[in-house]
Amino acid sequence: MFSYPAMPRRKALAISVAAAAAALATMVPVASAFAQEVWPSRPITVVVPFPAGGTTDIVARLAGQALSQELGQPVVVDNRPGAGGNIGSQMVARAPADGYTLVMGTVGTHAINPALYKKMPYDHIKDFAPISRVANVPNLLVANPSQPFKTVKEMIAYAKANPDKLTFASSGNGTSIHLAGELFKTLTGVSMQHIPYKGSAPALADLIAGQTNVMFDNLPSSIAFVRGGKLRPIAVTTLQRSPELPDVPTVAESGVPGFDASSWFGLLAPAGTPPAVIKRIDDALLKVMASTDLKKKIMEQGGQPVGETPEQFAAFIRTETTKWAKVVKESGASVD
Repeated sequence: MFSYPAMPRRKALAISVAAAAAALATMVPVASAFAQEVWPSRPITVVVPFPAGGTTDIVARLAGQALSQELGQPVVVDNRPGAGGNIGSQMVARAPADGYTLVMGTVGTHAINPALYKKMPYDHIKDFAPISRVANVPNLLVANPSQPFKTVKEMIAYAKANPDKLTFASSGNGTSIHLAGELFKTLTGVSMQHIPYKGSAPALADLIAGQTNVMFDNLPSSIAFVRGGKLRPIAVTTLQRSPELPDVPTVAESGVPGFDASSWFGLLAPAGTPPAVIKRIDDALLKVMASTDLKKKIMEQGGQPVGETPEQFAAFIRTETTKWAKVVKESGASVD
């Protein structure tokens, strides 16, 4: 009987290894595609670097609820306040880059703080992967109803006649609420004492109680108190009036030309998060932001819904960083 000569053992082993490698090569793309398909497979956490009840918290919960329905997984809001938003933001910067931990960044955490703090616990550009803005929000200059002024001009006259008597509350050092007040001081020449709080909610509580005089608050967190008569609206801080409060003038048209200070809120992931995951979140966000229901809810709070690409958001952050660095320098504001 004829038989083939035995194959050398070393050659046989080489062929086996090559065959296994070829099989593995065909499996890797399939495994990679499968991994992308199953994301998200567990709850997603959105860290809010400020206390519950403020505008960042409101926007995060509205967006999170809509994203949960679109992505098919719970979106949990985790409030981690402190250091002007730096504590919660740092937590996300150090989180695993898998898309399951995001931060609702703000103009404070990702534009103002880098100029305001001498030592930052994170790099707001290198340590994050921008996804998209969610909303732009005007700030609203509000006063305790007991104050003897109802307009910007009357407030300026009162402040100049009573140096350092006027106090303005904020949600914390370095927030847009704080910097709006500093910008107002710079452009008007008035002297006001800054009283920082750990979030908008406690600041508003003391303002309503008469412990402070005025506040440049984010519109969503103060609009209910304005409608309820607990706070007096003086002016909005954007160049255009708010559709939700059309009778309230802007600071600029009230005698302070060029005054423009608004807030924004957007989702970011830790740097290194897979592009496919970033795109999945952005696609879902764009879809829910296009829905009439979410748009209506954000606008009812006084905000302007926004949806954009990660590249557009990244470019916007760089522009805002330059803008607010100039404001911080001119105002002389610092928290260190």
